[in-house]
Amino acid sequence: MDKIIVKGGKKLEGEVQISGSKNAALPILFGTLLTDDEVTVENVPSLADVNTAVSFLNFIGKKTVKKGGIVQGYKSQNYRHIAPYDLVRKMRASVLIMGPLLAKLGKVDVSLPGGCAIGARPIDLHLEGLEKLGAEIEVENGFVKLNSKGRLKGGAIKFRFASVGATENIMLAAVLAEGRTTIDNAAKEPEIKDLAVFLNKMGAKVRGAGTKQIIIDGVEKLGGVKHSVIPDRIEAATYLIAAAITKGKILLKNTEPKHLKSVIEKLKKSGMKIEEGADFILAQWIGALKPQNIITSVYPGYPTDVQAQWCALMSLTKGKSKIKETVFENRFMHIAELLRFGANLRIDGNTVYADGIESLSGAPVMVSDLRAGAALVLAALAAKGKSVISRIYHLDRGYECLEKKLRKLGADIKRVKS
Repeated sequence: MDKIIVKGGKKLEGEVQISGSKNAALPILFGTLLTDDEVTVENVPSLADVNTAVSFLNFIGKKTVKKGGIVQGYKSQNYRHIAPYDLVRKMRASVLIMGPLLAKLGKVDVSLPGGCAIGARPIDLHLEGLEKLGAEIEVENGFVKLNSKGRLKGGAIKFRFASVGATENIMLAAVLAEGRTTIDNAAKEPEIKDLAVFLNKMGAKVRGAGTKQIIIDGVEKLGGVKHSVIPDRIEAATYLIAAAITKGKILLKNTEPKHLKSVIEKLKKSGMKIEEGADFILAQWIGALKPQNIITSVYPGYPTDVQAQWCALMSLTKGKSKIKETVFENRFMHIAELLRFGANLRIDGNTVYADGIESLSGAPVMVSDLRAGAALVLAALAAKGKSVISRIYHLDRGYECLEKKLRKLGADIKRVKS
């Protein structure tokens, strides 16, 4: 099992190219199942989760090849309808196979999902929505079995909360359903909009993506398409915070500033100098930062996927701040590890209270989930001395070429075999 060794205390300076969005690429890749024609998806990041998705598609019967940042899906037939535990357990997003396979085959058996241990994250909203489109559902022996007995029928769906995954699954199912589907209280994330753009290029009729209501008029068939995935806003946010926590200056290229308004606003209020262009962001530390409270929320609120990184920054920002988590119930596992650096943090329910200190000290730490790992890397970059970060396979799920990009910015970081 690989480890990352960081010798901290260096200002990060330079340019970094932001990769394609993992959270946009995964539903788009599963969406290739909706057509038998050839599909080309560009700006796809090289990540463990993407590799899992490509393997998954090939197992299902969709011939899929990834070369660099391009994934091609070829004309395929004779799809399997079973998604086994060995594949699904590796990645929670695997449940997105339900919508397209149900629409395409009329049946699908999916093992209950795995992924990061940051809360229960049940799939009841996915199932309730698919049921309203005509799916009959059984759960037995660790599998969810869905059967539509013919073409799905459009329906009216209203989510109790704006679930990104459930919104994507219903979109993927409804584009081939008979009639109109409305999704109320839909997720509004940029990744949802990117999925809609992809589907519409294939011939789907999706309106309202990026708003609370999405309207989908089903079509009988979808065709081949070429599409480029949007930049990864979570990776971009992580590098913005890297500039802040190391007192550096980083130019982010190939990014969408409009997708990061909530994070940029907090960084500006803390004292960072931020310049934005059409496809770049420049973040520069110009003086001591001021603490800022955050409350995570669905888009366009402050993203839960950048909460851990903010905890790391606030641990080094003199003064008191509060970080409140409202999206997931078990997303503070990074706090115990940040304490090993010497951080002064306290958890009370769904809130972390930070009392910023002058400096952190390098320490051996262990990654519990993807974004927690990013927070530990940020803390290690700022800390005095050497840090050893274990279980970094979590990071490989969401950050492309992490050590290479950080080294280019001046970090003393390397990956070693245990």
